Amino acid sequence: MYDIKWIRDNSELFEAGRSRRGLSPISEKLLMLDDARRHAIGQLQVSQERRNFISKEIGIAFKEGDHARAEALKSEVAVIKENWDRLEQEEKQAKEDLEAALLELPNMPMDDVPVGLNEHDNLEVSRWGVVREFSFQPKEHFDLGEKLGLMDFEAAAKISGARFVVNKGQLAQLERALAQFMLDQHIHVNGYMEVNPPLLVRDDAMVGTAQLPKFRDDQFSVSSGYWLIPTAEVPLTNLVRESILEEKQLPLRLTAGTYCFRAEAGAAGRDTRGMIRQHQFFKVELVSITTPQQSLIEHERMTACAENILQALALPYRKMLLCSGDMGFASQKTYDLEVWLPGQNTYREISSCSICGDFQARRMNARYRPHSSKTTQFVHTLNGSGIAVGRALVAVLENYQEEDGSVIIPEILRPYMRGLDRISPVA
Repeated sequence: MYDIKWIRDNSELFEAGRSRRGLSPISEKLLMLDDARRHAIGQLQVSQERRNFISKEIGIAFKEGDHARAEALKSEVAVIKENWDRLEQEEKQAKEDLEAALLELPNMPMDDVPVGLNEHDNLEVSRWGVVREFSFQPKEHFDLGEKLGLMDFEAAAKISGARFVVNKGQLAQLERALAQFMLDQHIHVNGYMEVNPPLLVRDDAMVGTAQLPKFRDDQFSVSSGYWLIPTAEVPLTNLVRESILEEKQLPLRLTAGTYCFRAEAGAAGRDTRGMIRQHQFFKVELVSITTPQQSLIEHERMTACAENILQALALPYRKMLLCSGDMGFASQKTYDLEVWLPGQNTYREISSCSICGDFQARRMNARYRPHSSKTTQFVHTLNGSGIAVGRALVAVLENYQEEDGSVIIPEILRPYMRGLDRISPVA
């Protein structure tokens, strides 16, 4: 969220950032809304000052025995009282109009973010791993899972509809093993604190991380006024909302493995078969709360933590710097990690790591107190997938498949699978 004063003082810089995202100018409209807000506040202040002044003058008039003047002044106070509710409502509405407009504004891209319209304009930064050459035609994960007799989309559809799956037996164990391995890695090697957060959150939490109001249709709401989290970024980041941290507490690194829920309102016709895009999925999330000086270094570190998971699983991937038109709403800069899927013969996103600057902190009013300072500053927030467990399962199935339909278990996961080294089709 932006500070309207900053927009007023830096309108050219603000519009340049919007232009890089392919957005039209809006500062003139925003400043008009701010002018209306200022005017409403001014009107209320003038009325309050006049009311205070008249109250004193009434006392003086009575003291001097000037009852006619006192009555006239009392009549003026009555008019002020009569208009007071209207002025308060006008001020409230003007503030809400400006805030609503500011909440719709995406974050500004950093200078090193390439300008572009969509995923075709993203910049490949690096590749890791050797793409396996198969002596047979590799299958997609859903064909493998169904042949194993352990991945059931038909049963899931009967229970919940499209974009759900039932994984069973050793495949369910493999999915759990992936999540456990990722959490152990981030906790014991990468220094993140594990958190078990709520999966239901209130409006304020969703607004704080910018899922609301812009992306309301992409979320699942429940009738009691809560939202199912689309990612653990929401509760983890909101742990510092309306707080003032000490600088010595930063960087604060948090991780959680949770189910996530997304309506996928804009994904009609895309990835309708399989586990790539589902309404419910499991993901290990990484969140960092830092000072402004730490955030760029922390972004590189977080991305490396996600890369280490893919490297430990020996899954080939590429690192992409997203262009200005493909970045998320709250992001200033984003790296996507795209894992190789031989069944699709392409790379697909498996992790997204973003730096948000103070964009979310302003929405949450999350601050810190620098060393030897009496004033506070907004923290910087970062989030990343560390990684998407369902997509990791997809990648393991496709990259470790054998011609007979069996799937080799990556060595790093075998201790989590009680030594099992292969999943074979059910007889």
